[in-house]
Amino acid sequence: MGSYYFLVKPLRIIAILLLAVVARYLLHKLISRLVRTGSEGSVPTILKPLRNRKPSAASVDPAVVVPERRRQRAEAIGSVLRSLVTAFVFSIALLMVLEELSFNLAPLLASAGILGLAVGFGAQSLVKDLLGGLFMLLEDQYGVGDNVDLGEATGVVESVGLRITTVRDARGVLWYIRNGEIIRVGNKSQGWAMLMIDMPIGFADAEAAVDVLRTAAAAVYADPELTDNFVEPPEVLGVESVTVDGTVIRTVAKTTSDGQYVVGRELRRRLTEALASAGVTAQLAAARVFPRPATPEGESSGVS
Repeated sequence: MGSYYFLVKPLRIIAILLLAVVARYLLHKLISRLVRTGSEGSVPTILKPLRNRKPSAASVDPAVVVPERRRQRAEAIGSVLRSLVTAFVFSIALLMVLEELSFNLAPLLASAGILGLAVGFGAQSLVKDLLGGLFMLLEDQYGVGDNVDLGEATGVVESVGLRITTVRDARGVLWYIRNGEIIRVGNKSQGWAMLMIDMPIGFADAEAAVDVLRTAAAAVYADPELTDNFVEPPEVLGVESVTVDGTVIRTVAKTTSDGQYVVGRELRRRLTEALASAGVTAQLAAARVFPRPATPEGESSGVS
C-alpha cells in the first residue's frame, strides 16, 4: 500500500500533467495552423466574416483590399482560442490530479457551481461585453482604422478589445464603448461606398446642365491620381427633384471605401466649377433675387 501512494500515485499524476501539456501543445498547433490559413485567405465558413459567407458580385474582395486586417483579426481570434484551450485543459487536469489525491470532488464541484452562479449574476455586464467582443471578432464587424457609426459615437476605430472598443470622433474626443452596449454598427470602410451628389441648377436648361456635369464627371474619372479610387465610372442620373428654387441634378459614383472622401471633395469641386463656367451658377443666383417692396408714399427714413 505504501508503494502505491509513494510510487504509483506520483507517476499517475506526472502522466496526467504530461498528457495535459501534450494536449495543450497539439491544440495550440492546430489553432496556429487555422490562424495561418485564415491569414492567407482560406477560412472555414464559421470563421468567415458575416458579409463574406454569402458571395456578392457588387462587393470588393476584402482579401485584396485589407490583407493586413485579415491577418490581425485571425491572430486575435487565435489568441482567444489558445487562452480558452489552456484554461479548459488545465482545469480538467487539475480535477484529475485532485481525484488522484483522494479529494472528494462532489462538494468541490457543487461549491464551484454556486460560486460560478454568484459570479455570473454579479458580472453579467462583463460576460455580455466579452461575448459581444468575441462575436464582433468572429464576424469582423469592424477593425482598427475603420470609420464606424456606433450610435452616439461616430469616428475612426483606434483599438478593439474583447471588452472595450475605442473610437475617436472628428473633434478628437476618444470614446470608450463597452462591446456589450453596442446595438448596431454602421461601417463606412468595408468594401465600397456610393457617393450621391445633388447639384442645384435653378431654372436653367436641365439637359444642358446634365451634359456639363457628365463631361466634368468623366474628367474626374480619367484623372490618373483618382481613377484607382473608383469602382465604377461616375454617372449623372438626371433630375432628382424640383423645388421652389429650381431643379436638382443628382450624380452618383461608386468608389472604394478609403477613397470616398477624396473623390467626393474633388468631384464636388469639379462639378461646381463646370456649372460656373457654363453660366448655370449665375442663372441660379439670379433666380434667387427677390424684389424688395417699395416704400409707401409719404414715408421716409428718419421722418415721423
